[in-house]
Amino acid sequence: MKSISKLLIDIGPLAVFFIFYKINGDLIDAILPLMVATIIAILASYILEKKIPIMPTFGAGVLLIFGGLTLLFDNKIFIFMKPTIINFIFAAILYGGIILKKPLLKYLLGSALKLEEEGWNTLTHRWIAFFVALAILNEIVWRTMSEDLWVNFKVFGILPITIIFTMTQIPLIKKYQIEE
Repeated sequence: MKSISKLLIDIGPLAVFFIFYKINGDLIDAILPLMVATIIAILASYILEKKIPIMPTFGAGVLLIFGGLTLLFDNKIFIFMKPTIINFIFAAILYGGIILKKPLLKYLLGSALKLEEEGWNTLTHRWIAFFVALAILNEIVWRTMSEDLWVNFKVFGILPITIIFTMTQIPLIKKYQIEE
């Protein structure tokens, strides 16, 4: 039951966004329901987990800012750019950890993974590159494709791309995993 709840919390706001977009045929009409669903998802996650989910909460904050700007100025460019901005921010945060010689992924995933330092550093560099690539890909899609194609990319493209990338990191994780 817990995994079903987690899945609904993770993909629920995206599903709400897609449904409202398809019903109304307009991106701006789907923004407010997305914002409300995201807030509900964060609250539900907090209630279930008894802790504030850091990454989703940060993402929700960025969504509220860019969704709010989209609605305020009636300009879709803000919501188109949100994935670009958030991916560049994630890359910059991870890069900041490298500069400070503190692999932030270790602090974020350390309870789930035990890796040698070289493994954390390599994994961090790969995630930085991934976030930058995803930001660039979003820019290419929203600037060269239709709004409808961008929405489909946002809903059905980014998550599978992320899952595939994550799965390609399994050999690296196994190579540097510390056995207990």
